[in-house]
Amino acid sequence: MLDPQQLATLLLRLAVAASLASILSRISAFQRMLMREERTLLQRFQLALSFAAPYGAGVALRIVNVNYQAVDLGLEGSLTAGMVGGYVTGLLSGILISLPAFFIRHELMSMPLLAGVGVLGGLLRDIAPEKEDIWRFSPLVSLNPKRWRQRQYQLRMMFQFGCLFTIVSTELLQVSVARFFTRGGVFLPETWRDATPMTAVAICASSVFAVLLPLKIWNNTRNEKKIEAQQLRLNEARLAALTSQINPHFLFNTLNSVSSLIRTNPDQARSVVYRLSSILRRLLRKTDNLTPLREELAFIDNYMNIEMVRFGDKLRFVKEIDPETLDRLVPSMMLQPILENSIRHGLSSKVDGGMVRVRSSLSGGRLNLLVEDDGVGIPESRLATLFEQGIGVSNVNERLKVLFGQDYRMWIDSKPGEGTRTGIEIPEVSVASEIEQELSAAR
Repeated sequence: MLDPQQLATLLLRLAVAASLASILSRISAFQRMLMREERTLLQRFQLALSFAAPYGAGVALRIVNVNYQAVDLGLEGSLTAGMVGGYVTGLLSGILISLPAFFIRHELMSMPLLAGVGVLGGLLRDIAPEKEDIWRFSPLVSLNPKRWRQRQYQLRMMFQFGCLFTIVSTELLQVSVARFFTRGGVFLPETWRDATPMTAVAICASSVFAVLLPLKIWNNTRNEKKIEAQQLRLNEARLAALTSQINPHFLFNTLNSVSSLIRTNPDQARSVVYRLSSILRRLLRKTDNLTPLREELAFIDNYMNIEMVRFGDKLRFVKEIDPETLDRLVPSMMLQPILENSIRHGLSSKVDGGMVRVRSSLSGGRLNLLVEDDGVGIPESRLATLFEQGIGVSNVNERLKVLFGQDYRMWIDSKPGEGTRTGIEIPEVSVASEIEQELSAAR
């Protein structure tokens, strides 16, 4: 029967293994290294340092106080390092982890033992049927007979059994070395002294789970990062789709205006063509998700100048822009659909025309944009469903949702016969935008 003190020590080993893995999984640099399958020599060395720091500290703590034997997971850490990082990482990790025991306690066999175990972990990585099988390691097997007939599953199970055999063998090898080299060998844990067969099985099982738990914790971290990356790529795809819906709509309307001007006033048409070329250059270049408000306003100036040529004195355009807002980032092509709606639905049917005004301001770390017109307004029945039915407005709202989540506000206020006001409130984002960096990283 297993001694309660021995059982507590073995359970504590598993708690230490899980804790060390959790601490490492919270380090951004370690997360990035976990996501790579191929690494440079420098990256392998860095990964080895990441393993050596916590596992080596456990060895050092055991040396300082022999009562803390459960924190010494040098053997398991070296093997895990090799399985995750390959031969070089396993070899370097084993050497570095063994340094406290080698130099302080003069356990001279600890360095070759842990270095060899690290290389053995690299061998396991090499013989894995697929690289992902390292992260799928488990002592459990499927009871479904259909799966056992699959060649790939058979190879996977052979690899799993190979991992189990390797972990148990390395544990027994450590005991053999410790008992053969009574002086200058390796440390023999108290749990192995006068161990019964049941105790030996429990110790080997704890070693298996001391390797298994970190792999599972780090695999969860990898899966979370993959999901985040997929979500960013999905956001990119949605933004590209929304932008592609806005751009043709805008281009067709502008080209119709140009065709009318060419027939009625060639001189003005030349001016419009020049401005249209500026607009096309902006549309045809690679679209950024976020752009400085200064550039967005320059784009709007070209668009509104074309529209003012088309409508003549019936259309007036006023800007009230806070200079401090000019370098703040806004979603590209955000204002044009709103201005187009103001002209097309608010002013075009009004006999004496009207005015469109754009305002910007900063307040409490938020950027406020307001587009208002004195057109015919929107009926209350249609206003309630405008975000679902209006192409331009719904696209702008959807893009804001993709970029800022719930951290934005867009509203429309209108009264028939008095005009429409569209307001947008977004976080104040400088040119070095974290949102833009995240979206760029997903490309």
